[in-house]
Formats: sequence, structure tokens, C-alpha cells
Amino acid sequence: MRVKSVHCEDWGINYVFKNRKRISLQTYWMTRYLLVLLIGLAIVALISAIWIRHTNVSYRMDTMEVLAEQITNQLTDVENPTNDVPNRFIGDPEKFPRQDIKPKVYITNTDGDVLNERAMGPKITKIPKEVLTSSDEKQTLKDLDGISQTYYMVKKKVEIDEKHVGWVVVMEDEKMMTRSNQAYGQLALMIGALALIGLGAIYYLTSRLVRPIREVAVAAKQIQEGNYAISLPDHPKEREVYELVTSFTEMANRLEQLEAMRTELLAGVTHELKTPVTAIDGLLQALKDGVVTGEEAREFVQMAMVETKKMKTMVGDLLAFNSFAVNAIPLKFETKEINSYVENTMKQWQTTQEFEEVQITLDEHVEPIHLSIDPIRFQQICTNLWTNAAQAMHEQGQIHIRLQADKEKVRIFVQDEGSGIPKEEQPFIFDRFYRGENKKYAIRGLGLGLPLSKMMAQSMQGDLRLVHSDEQGTCFVIELKRNEA
Repeated sequence: MRVKSVHCEDWGINYVFKNRKRISLQTYWMTRYLLVLLIGLAIVALISAIWIRHTNVSYRMDTMEVLAEQITNQLTDVENPTNDVPNRFIGDPEKFPRQDIKPKVYITNTDGDVLNERAMGPKITKIPKEVLTSSDEKQTLKDLDGISQTYYMVKKKVEIDEKHVGWVVVMEDEKMMTRSNQAYGQLALMIGALALIGLGAIYYLTSRLVRPIREVAVAAKQIQEGNYAISLPDHPKEREVYELVTSFTEMANRLEQLEAMRTELLAGVTHELKTPVTAIDGLLQALKDGVVTGEEAREFVQMAMVETKKMKTMVGDLLAFNSFAVNAIPLKFETKEINSYVENTMKQWQTTQEFEEVQITLDEHVEPIHLSIDPIRFQQICTNLWTNAAQAMHEQGQIHIRLQADKEKVRIFVQDEGSGIPKEEQPFIFDRFYRGENKKYAIRGLGLGLPLSKMMAQSMQGDLRLVHSDEQGTCFVIELKRNEA
């Protein structure tokens, strides 16, 4: 019961994850870009509002400073002494160009008692002396009703005959000083316009970015369904998008080739295995029915054994390849002097093969080279290359082996005099089960020789590569890491 419960829980979790709704790439990036844009605009709006406020206050303070200075000058004019506040300084647009505020003007004695005023709003009869002597622009005053209010204030001393007789005070309410509806409205309009422009730009750019990715995703689904005839944009301007589209197109073409090759090779492997089975079946059936007797029967048995040996070899190749593919065969490393070991392997191959008209030569390295290798696997690689070379020359010609070494690697070159591998087939020669057109119908096999040899070389920290192939012959190289004991 517990096992069933756990199974249901796992199924439920997997179902939730598989069916979780995923947002599109365009929506994902648009929301994030838009969030960044809005944060940026909010910061700009905040800084701009602070700057507008500061500019308004500074400009209005300068204007109030001019007004206070002019009133003070008139009060101290010897020819026309007065303690009244002239109206022209309040309403004259040339002297006081900002008409969106109307500052309050007070004339006081040295103790702060208001002698004259031109002000609207709460009544003030006395300005504290500490306020008059303070250097702060912002001050808090109480009216007759006891209500406190903050003002921006400009104060000028009135001096007659170098004697301090009073003060000229010009002030305005803090809210009026910082108010600028028109500027804030223009700022809001500008921020809104920038937001719309930014949103449009983000939508355009994300659409342009996501379009090729979306097309690649659609193409991937087509390939998943077995349709390799995909259509992607040609030559995108963006480098990364171009690389993505180009690589995906090449991958699709490669997959199409591999799929066609897989189908063909599966048919080829089936045919190669079926041929000896059919031959054995026919030979044994003839023996069973008594169609052949005596010496001829023994020949039929011998022929059946040959076909059995061929099939056994092909099955052995399959098993060996699969074992190497999953690293199921452990390697047994031994230290060998490579010159002598290649020479001995070459002699063994010449002894066991029936290529009488094939000559094989060896150019040894001038110095002895000791390598840690798996002797059996190394011998398999060499004999496979030499057998392929002999078959490529139609069992007539010369195979040349050359040893080369540097500080890091030892290279064993195998050169034949065959007709070469067609250029269009060269990229596929190390693919499992691949067989070239020239070899497919002339020589029986599964196409596992080169792939298996390459895997064995790589298992010994080396590699097997095709150096070149043309009408004059083919050259392979076995590369082994130099790790002398």
C-alpha cells in the first residue's frame, strides 16, 4: 500500500512539472525589460522632480531677495524716507516677474513688532527676534490663532545713518514656493511618452530576437516528427542568431543523412547476416535430403563451415563493438618497444593473410620508443588497417608503414596505393555500420572495422585519423600518447 502511495505521489509531481504552463520567451524578457524601464523612468522622474523643486525655490528666493533689497533701499532713501510698503514693488511685473506667487512683505522694528505689511492670509503681528537673526531660509511662525506654518523667508536690515532701526521681511508659504503644476505636468507627459516609446522599442527588439528562436523551435518539432525539410531565415544579421540558424540547419541535414544511412545500413547488416544463414540452410538441406553424397557431401560440409565462420566473425565484431561502446572490455597495458612490436605484428599479418602480391614495408624510428599499450588491441588496429589497405588495392600493391615521434606523441602512418576513398564518403568512414559504395558490393562485412579501431585507439589515450585519400592512395595515422616508462 505504501509503495502504491509513493508511486501516486511521484506520478502527481511529474504530472505537475510536465503540465506546468510556461511563458513565452518574448513575454519573459518583455516583462523584465519593462520593469527595468519603469524603474529607470521612476528614478529619472524623482530626480527631475527634486531638481524642479530646487530650481523653483532658488528662483523664487532670488526674486524675493531682489524685492526685499528694493524695499530696503526705498526705506533708507534720505530724500524720501518712509516706512510704508510701496505697491509698485508687489505688482510690477518687471520687478517681480513670477506671478504664480504673491509674497508677504512685513516691515518691523528691531524687536520684531510689525509696523507695516502687505500680506494676505493669517494675521501676524510679531516676528520673533531669533527668527529675524537666524541664517536659515526656512522658519516656522505662529499666527494670531496659534497655528504654526513654515515659510521661506528673506530678511534685510533697515539702517538709517548707520543705525539699525528695523527689518524688511519677505516670505512665502512653503507649499506655494515648491508648487509648479505646469512643470510637473510637463514632466509627467515626458515620462509617459518615454514609457510608450520604450515599450514599443522593447516589443520590437524582443520580437526580432525571439523570431529566429521560435522558428528554430518549430523546426525542431518538425525534425522530432521525422520531417527534415525545415525552412529557416537565410543569413540573419546578428552573429549569434546566424550561428544558431546555421548550426541547426547543418545538424538537420546531418540527421537526415544519418537517418537515411541508418535505414540503409540496417538493411545492409540484415542482408550480410542473412546471406551466410541462407547459404548454410541450403547446404544443410541438400545434405538432409541426400542430394549430395560422398566427397561432394564433405565439400558441402566444408562450405557450410566457411559460411558459419564468416557469420561468427560478423557476430563477434558486433559484440566487440558494443562491448567497447559501453566500456565493458578492460584494457591490459604492457610496455612495448614500438619499432619491434610493429615489425613483429607485420610479420604475423603477412603469415596469416593470403595477399601474396601485397608487399608491406616499414620505416622504423631511429631511436627505440617504449609505449604503454594494450598489445592485443593495438594489433587489432594495425591488422584492420592493413587488411583494408590490401582490399583497397585489390590485393596487389605496396603498403608503406612509417613511424614518427615527437615529445608528446608517437604516430604510425599507414599508406596504400589504392584508388582512394571518394571525397563525399570521407566524413562518414568512422560512422558505425557505414560502408562505401565501392566496398559495399565487393566485400562482405558490417562496416565496423574503422569505428571499432578508432574506439580502441581512443581507449589507449590515442586516436585514429584519416590523413588524406585520393586517386594515388590513402593514408591513415595511429596517434598514441607518449608515456615511456
